[in-house]
Order: sequence, then C-alpha cells, then structure tokens
Amino acid sequence: MMTKNADKKREQMMMFSMDSMVPQDHMLRLIDKAINWNFIYDLVEDKYCQNNGRPSMDPVMLVKIPFIQYLYGIKSMRQTIREIEVNVAYRWFLGLDMLDPVPHFSTFGKNYSRRFKDTDLFEQIFSKILEECMKYKLINTDEIFVDATHVKACANSKKMRKRVAHEQALWYEDELQKEINEDRQAHGKKPLKDKNKKNPPTPPTSGNDQYNELEQIPDDIKTKKSSITDPESGWFRKGEHKHVFAYAVETACDEHGWVLGYSVHPGNEHDSRTFQTIYEKVKSFEPEMIVADAGYKTPAIARQLLKDRIEPLFPYKRPMTKEGFFKKYEYVYDEYYDCYICPENQILRYSTTNRDGYREYKSCGYQCEKCPQISKCTESKNHVKVITRHVWEKYIEKAEDIRHVRGNKAIYQKRKETIERIFGTAKEHHGFRYTQYIGKARMEMKAGLTFACMNLKKLARFLGKNGLLNGQKRRFLRNFWIQFNFKGKNGAGMIPAPSLSTVCHRIFLSYDFLFFIIIPAGIRSFFEQNSDQDHKIQSCMIRMCLI
Repeated sequence: MMTKNADKKREQMMMFSMDSMVPQDHMLRLIDKAINWNFIYDLVEDKYCQNNGRPSMDPVMLVKIPFIQYLYGIKSMRQTIREIEVNVAYRWFLGLDMLDPVPHFSTFGKNYSRRFKDTDLFEQIFSKILEECMKYKLINTDEIFVDATHVKACANSKKMRKRVAHEQALWYEDELQKEINEDRQAHGKKPLKDKNKKNPPTPPTSGNDQYNELEQIPDDIKTKKSSITDPESGWFRKGEHKHVFAYAVETACDEHGWVLGYSVHPGNEHDSRTFQTIYEKVKSFEPEMIVADAGYKTPAIARQLLKDRIEPLFPYKRPMTKEGFFKKYEYVYDEYYDCYICPENQILRYSTTNRDGYREYKSCGYQCEKCPQISKCTESKNHVKVITRHVWEKYIEKAEDIRHVRGNKAIYQKRKETIERIFGTAKEHHGFRYTQYIGKARMEMKAGLTFACMNLKKLARFLGKNGLLNGQKRRFLRNFWIQFNFKGKNGAGMIPAPSLSTVCHRIFLSYDFLFFIIIPAGIRSFFEQNSDQDHKIQSCMIRMCLI
C-alpha cells in the first residue's frame, strides 16, 4: 500500500525534552558523563574580570565547541557552527535548547586571541583528561612509544622566500664539547677552540633578519625556504612525497595507545633534535623502556636514556655504504689498542677527534696503495681509508645489545598497534592531516585538543562498556567476578587476556583493580601496610561489597 503526504508533520508542534532526543549510547552523552567539565572554570578564572564587564559566554561551552570539531573531524570552525545549528546532540552537549542562538563562528577565535593566547590552557586540559584516565589504572608507563608525524600547514607551497638559516644549538652541545676536549687531551691533542664564542648559534625566528629585505643574499650565506604565510612552519620533504610546508608533532603513548604527551616543531627539524622536548614531558612517568624508530638512534639520545636508567629500544639500521664497498662492521675495533683492523689485517690508527664528536681512524696510504681490495675500501686520491667512531659510541653498542634481548622484537612491533595507530586514527577521523590555523601556538592548541578528545573518547567507551558511568560499579563488578576466578593477588589461573585492541585487558589481570575500586581508602591502606595478610580476607571483603 502506497503512503502519500509523508511531509505533513513538518509543521507539527510537539512538546519534548532535549535529553530524550539524544540516544543513551551516543558518544557525546558518554563523554559528558566520563568527566566533570567544571574543572575548566578553575583554569580560566584568572582570564576573566570578576567585577566588571558584560556577562561572557560560558567557558565550558567555549572549550566544547572546538572539542566537537576535533572529535568529529570537522574541517573548519564555520562548518562546526553550521553543524551545531542542526544537530540536536551537539546542542545538548553544549547545554543549548532548540531555540537558543548558536555562537558566531568567530567567537572562539576572538576569545583565543584575547584570553587564551600565550597560555598553557589547552595543555592543562589535556593533562586533566589524562589524569582522569590514570585514576582507573588504565595506563601502563613501563614502555613508552615515541614518534613524530607531519601535519600540513596552512601555507601555499609556492609562496616562499629564502631566509638566512641560523645555526641552532643542540640540546647536548655543552656535554659533547666537554667530552670532545677530554678525549683529545687523553690522546695528546690540544682542546678545540670555541668557534661559537664570538657568534653563538641563535634559534630560528619568524621575524625578519638583515638579509630579508634585500633582493639577493650573499652566496656564502646558508639559506632555507621559509613560508610567507606561516613563517613558523618548515619546508618538509620525505622521499617521493610532495614538498610542502608542515609542522612535526612529536607524540608519546603507552602500550595501550593512550597519548601521554606531545610537542610541536617546524617540519624541517629532525626528530633527534626535537627529542629532548617530548622526553622532558614523559620522563616524569618513570618508564623502564622507550621505544623509538631509527630517526632517534643517535649516540646522544642513547646516552641520555641509559644515564637515566631507561632502556632504549631502537631498530636495526642498515649501513649507509656504497654498493660494492666494505661495510663498517667489517672493520673490527680493538678497544685495548684503540684502533681498527681492516679485512686485510691492516691497522687504522687514531688521528684526531673532530668538532662533531667523531674520532677519525686513518690507514697508511703507502700500504693501501698496494692492497688488492682497495677498490672495495676507498676511492680517495691518497689511498687513505678513514673510519669514524663517536665518543659516545659505547651507548649505541649497549642499545644494540638491548635490541637483541629475547622479547624486545615483539615489543618494537607494537609500534604499529600503538603510536602508528594513533597517527592513523587522528588523520583519518579527527582532521589531523592538515591545519587551518597559522602559527605554532595555534597548532599546539589543535594537537592538544585532538589528543585530549582521543583519550577521552577511549575512556568514555571503556566506562560505558563496563557500566562505570554514573556510579554504576556494581553491575560491572558482578560480571567481573563471574567471568574471572581469582586465585591470588596476581590473578593466577584466569582466562587468557584478549588482544591489544581491548584497552583494559591488562587491568583485568590485576587483583588490585577490584580492591582499588570498591574498598574504602582507610581499609585499603591497612592491607597495604600488612601485605603479608592472607588474600582470602580481601576476597571475602570484596564478596561482601558485591552483595
């Protein structure tokens, strides 16, 4: 039977509540219950005048608007406002009814420029959400995965100019120079003169320099490509990819995919130079191991981690040698005599230690000239083979020993399930392939809110799936007790854990998780002080709480 006039209800008047229009399992409803958003008032209290001016927009609503944008990957703030106008769930999340006017799309930008610019507000929001995740013991910081991804900047790749490339100081420069001079003195060499004493290296700036206004820069001055639109971005090129201006977002996460920290840098800076920024943020978690790709496999990073009693896990890096020539590992290093031995059993003796921290070992040109393998060894005119060895090479060798430990290969393979998955999810579902904002500060805001919404979405799904929202712990604990049979503090004899896609599977392996949730703090502290008590007493208390 055909139905006609299906649009006759368009002008029908009805009475309903906003809450009834949003499904109970909607993501925004779960997120709204996962945390208490009132913490934002404390963060922005000093940004508003207490006794003067007109009433402002609710700061919580002001933060939730870009949160919606990054949660659903909406490309711009203008489009976000249009979606809020017609989406009931968005209006409910912001606390608006069907007739309330939606803020103008420029409202957030104006508030950012006048109140939130040059502040760490969005980093504090990220830290607060991460703290909420830690309350449920969902994060395991024993192994931290570090990597960087590039986000295309809001800059035309054809609108650029050449700027003077200022030499940037390394974060380990002072320690390296001290080590170089000590090594040279141990070999009977004079310490190197400080070449930067008169002209110290300056960090790159977005402002103009003495050559920017000139049409031509002298040929002896090193230059770099700089965007006219966004000078703080960097010219990024990787393999056969298209050359664009971009930002590098360095990120750290745990083995379950929870984002622990981030930092933003120009796209033309190498990962090894920017590592110190992200390392200072994750060092407070006291990790046992940091897993990184080959871009971080440098003597300075390996030394820093090993000095802090953190195991660095790097991959195998293929020797960058011309085809048909001897690899570096074919030259044997004699630690006792401090020399190298070539495949033809000739000695390469120590020559000097250069400013980059590399010892140079050179062969005898007279002997190498008659060598039958010289075509596989060197192409130098004086027939001298030079092998370099960093003064911190021993730390790289220790990192290689760690790589060969049984089980570490499986740990490194988790990168594709953790940090690489985070980048893929952020770019595919949260609009992280490019940015509409100009400037490093706004890019940091975008990165902070994007990773915050990813952590919060993950937390909301976990709490909603296990009935922990709105204080619904009892149903979760009953199902937990039925599914698993505890036989000790470590949960021996339980059902094997599911795959890594389930974030909480390691939490289920801990008997302390139940004890933390349902036992009052006073009684819990008694058992912590008397750890030798029989666990059957704790089991009985948990059973009583489940009744």
